[in-house]
Amino acid sequence: MAFYFSILASASNIILVTGASGFLGSHLVKLLSAQGHTIRALYNSNPPDEKLTTLPNVSWERYDLLDIYDVETAMQNVQEVYHCAAIVSFHPKDKEKMQHFNIESTVNIVNQAIEQGIRKIAYISSIASLGRSEGNKEITEEEQWEESEYNSVYSYSKHNAELEVWRANAEGIDTVIVNPGIILGEGTKWDDGSARLMKVVAKEFPFYTQGINGWVDVQDVANITYQLMQSDISGERFILCEGNHSYLDIFTLMAGALGKKPPRIKASKWMTELVWRWEMLKHSITGKPITITKETARTAQKQNFYNNSKLFNYLPHFRYTPIKDTIQRMANAYLLQNH
Repeated sequence: MAFYFSILASASNIILVTGASGFLGSHLVKLLSAQGHTIRALYNSNPPDEKLTTLPNVSWERYDLLDIYDVETAMQNVQEVYHCAAIVSFHPKDKEKMQHFNIESTVNIVNQAIEQGIRKIAYISSIASLGRSEGNKEITEEEQWEESEYNSVYSYSKHNAELEVWRANAEGIDTVIVNPGIILGEGTKWDDGSARLMKVVAKEFPFYTQGINGWVDVQDVANITYQLMQSDISGERFILCEGNHSYLDIFTLMAGALGKKPPRIKASKWMTELVWRWEMLKHSITGKPITITKETARTAQKQNFYNNSKLFNYLPHFRYTPIKDTIQRMANAYLLQNH
């Protein structure tokens, strides 16, 4: 079943983007600006860089999404909301803060969307919210949430935030949820999120794990979410995943693009268990940031397979950027900024 969408939107309709200065949010704002939309771009603790502030038709405004009065003000005259804002952390000290923000910010946005009668919400979730299957069973959008030792606090926070988006849909607001795999792409910072992988590979980190996960280009996530917003699709979720690739394959592609040695020593489960414990001890003594936590160590050993076929039933002409091309573009940006 094919759905057709219109790229045209009234310039008088304000589009709200939360987390607009973040990794995905900034790519989304660039896309919306290029399409001529009027955007209210929200940030809190992460101000936009100079290039973002010069984008046409974009108003950068600082709001606290945990403050219901701020959210009420921010959503005045808004017709569409792209909710990208989230805390992503696997550090034990951030658990309560992440749970609170990721869920409560969504509660506040949904409540105001219902109150003000906006047209549509696009929620940027994660494949993590689908849970982790046992064995090598392929995960689809129909996956039922199950308790698992592989579910992180981040997984719980995104799953519960999704429940709020489904509540908005039940109250008559059009909604779509996207569940991207690990998002790769160029950014202005190389110390956060998946962009940090490029920095690790550049230092010729020798170890790799046997894990497999879903991966996707940041520009594809922005493009798909935009198309879904412009369509009449509602009440649906979509796994966004170019393919399932091993960490070894991804690191090897990165090393090749950077002209560095690829990882060559397989890290067994007991090794990764030892490493995260050492990282915690080192952090408690020196205060240095934790590179590997218990959750990331165990996830890196897990083999997860995601089915991306549903999206093509709704956007049949879409084609994912090959992950090799994504990594090459990412490496070019990294080398340009670090030489």
